[in-house]
Amino acid sequence: MTQLEAARKGRITEEMERVAQSENVNIDVLVKHVAAGSVVIPKNVNRDLKRVEAVGLGLRTKVNANIGTSATFPDIKDELAKLQAALDAGADAVMDLSTGGNLTDIRKAILENCDVALGTVPIYECAVDVVGEHGGIVKITGDDLMGTIERQARQGIDFMTLHCGVTLESISRMRDQGRLMDVTSRGGAFLVNWILANGKENPLYERYDDVLAIARKYDITLSLGDGFRPGCLADATDRAQVQELIILGELVKRAREAGVQAMVEGPGHVPLNQIAANMQIQKSLCEGAPFYVLGPLVTDVAPGYDHITSAIGGAIAAMNGADFICYVTPSEHLGLPTVQDVKEGVIAARIAGHAADIVKGLPGAAEWDRQMAIARKDRDWEKQLELAIDPVKAREVYNKRSGDVDEVCSMCGELCAMKVVEEYLGKTKI
Repeated sequence: MTQLEAARKGRITEEMERVAQSENVNIDVLVKHVAAGSVVIPKNVNRDLKRVEAVGLGLRTKVNANIGTSATFPDIKDELAKLQAALDAGADAVMDLSTGGNLTDIRKAILENCDVALGTVPIYECAVDVVGEHGGIVKITGDDLMGTIERQARQGIDFMTLHCGVTLESISRMRDQGRLMDVTSRGGAFLVNWILANGKENPLYERYDDVLAIARKYDITLSLGDGFRPGCLADATDRAQVQELIILGELVKRAREAGVQAMVEGPGHVPLNQIAANMQIQKSLCEGAPFYVLGPLVTDVAPGYDHITSAIGGAIAAMNGADFICYVTPSEHLGLPTVQDVKEGVIAARIAGHAADIVKGLPGAAEWDRQMAIARKDRDWEKQLELAIDPVKAREVYNKRSGDVDEVCSMCGELCAMKVVEEYLGKTKI
């Protein structure tokens, strides 16, 4: 029985109890939202998770970190170091996007060391296998895809990105309108090539009932991928993107009817003034399904700083309804991220999510900031460092720049505004 099916029967699972406690939300409200599909709890029946997190309505904005090998850097040791960095920085979920090395062994190692929900993009492994055996992505069969999904599900993967909305119809929309950057989703590009080369419908769409059967068996949360997400501001909110979203909304409904949890992935590169509309369109077309966004990145011209451009967009997106932020690292558009890039990406996304949670009035969000304000007023440095979203960096900076300064920091010294004012405020009559 999936979490969705249990909730519909009014059954409170252990995972629901853990989520309600960690989120400080009413359990009955949570069960209602899970039953409606506006909250998902990604957890494979074959996994014991140390941290169970839910994504969706009324809950803290969650952050995902992508890691994974490539043909150029196939060493699993590097990715395990990045995994630990992501977990230490507070990631709520991780995705293994590996395409280099022994993918089954790599996934096994990541699963063994990951205490949060783990996601994958099954077509990556399928493409690597088929290219190795038959020489081209266009040789993939529907059975190849179903076999890969089943194998990864059996291994314990909690959620999967499946680009089911890349169809003959959505490709036609894109070709008719024209695009500056065409397709920037790797999984989406694989499927576009396959469909055009074979002149057939996307197997993930055509055999969606088979996908649902596997997902229900293992309680995999489907993360319906955005193969036509805009890869630049010029392509944002165009017909290809919206057409795919319409299809994904229909697939969300079918997933719920089958008892399968589903969320929807979204852009991508989006101008500031279009972000709120994108969130509202998704929530309307996809019947309130949790929205999982990459960024969004609000400018195309900041390589090396795209964790910042995405955090700006992520805060606005989450404030307007996005539930799950996929981090973007400083090395986005430039190369595979380092351990430090991973940490900075997670922290930037967490800042964006927390800023939105304050606006959404989530339990405890504003109180965290209030406690920091009290500690700053009291010049309680130890408390400030404990409350920091990145206590390690905060402590490093403080010790290096102000650790030898008594009471105040080295920015203002004895001219500290709060110290100067408290000597007279409330003590001297005017």
